Amino acid sequence: MSTVLVSGANGFIAQHIINVLLKRGYLVIGTLRSEQKAMSLLKLFNHKNLKLEIVSDLAKPGVFDEVLLKYGKDLKYVIHTASPCHYESTDYEIDMLIPAVAGTQSILNSIKKYAPNSIQRVVYTSSFAAISNVKNAYNSSLTLNEESWNEDSWCDTLEDAKTAYYGSKVFAEKAAWRFWKDNQNSVNFSLTTINPCYVFGPQLFDESVSSTLNASCQLINEAVFSKAGDDVDQKFASLFIDVRDVAKAHVLALEKSNLACKRLILANDKFSTQDILDNINKNFPQLTGKIAKGVPAHGLKVCQYIATVDNSKSKNLLGFGFRSFESAVNDTVSQILRARTT
Repeated sequence: MSTVLVSGANGFIAQHIINVLLKRGYLVIGTLRSEQKAMSLLKLFNHKNLKLEIVSDLAKPGVFDEVLLKYGKDLKYVIHTASPCHYESTDYEIDMLIPAVAGTQSILNSIKKYAPNSIQRVVYTSSFAAISNVKNAYNSSLTLNEESWNEDSWCDTLEDAKTAYYGSKVFAEKAAWRFWKDNQNSVNFSLTTINPCYVFGPQLFDESVSSTLNASCQLINEAVFSKAGDDVDQKFASLFIDVRDVAKAHVLALEKSNLACKRLILANDKFSTQDILDNINKNFPQLTGKIAKGVPAHGLKVCQYIATVDNSKSKNLLGFGFRSFESAVNDTVSQILRARTT
């Protein structure tokens, strides 16, 4: 029975990853920021093979040392999902960029110090934000793939919260690859990065549904709680992936040798705000006439203005089909509605 360390264990994606790991018989050591969150998560999972440790400040040097010292010899894999996402921040460098890079460097340095031989694979949860900056994502003449990078400079990403988040992901991922390349003689692990786009799908536990969800699912949440006649953003479009596919990909990245040393783009198809509303109005008649309608079918036009993504390489390597947009949205909405009535 192999042991996996999962940082940021209470995150939306991380909880789904842990769920897959436990179902496959792994022992899981999760890290999160507070004792209160740890107690809550342990109660939700209620699983003997899950242990949690507190790692309070990603920007603090050596913050993962204690965990790696305690468990390092027993660990075979590490999945690093922990990363700050503070859209309400006004100090983007302090709150997002520095902690993202420092946290990534810290966990890798701790592996080097305390588990250089036992850990065989590190999977880093990056983002499509590391593939493209905001501007290029809306360049319909571009085709982006696993070789593409967000080319914004550190200074470029201090413009606003969204570009800062994009910067935090690309700088942290580059730091991970740099560390791995520079330390191949000192560590035994191979590195894989997972680069998902907008991540839809239900929270692992209904109890986790609140008035505000993670950034991606909040788009669906806002649609559910919109009012008839509300204006609809007819300019926004992006790509989506289901959280359950993201979790599966992380675990396969531990298990499949052909996924070592790869960047994997997780994206299924394009979508727009209008597409979300069209889907809800079609599949949830109890909401029709009560929520925004927008301009039905206009989403196809909006999606023409964003870059094309060719992640065929990632799909072939992973070897499984992704869940549909309709499934991801429907399952998210159904859970939100359940929470509304409890």
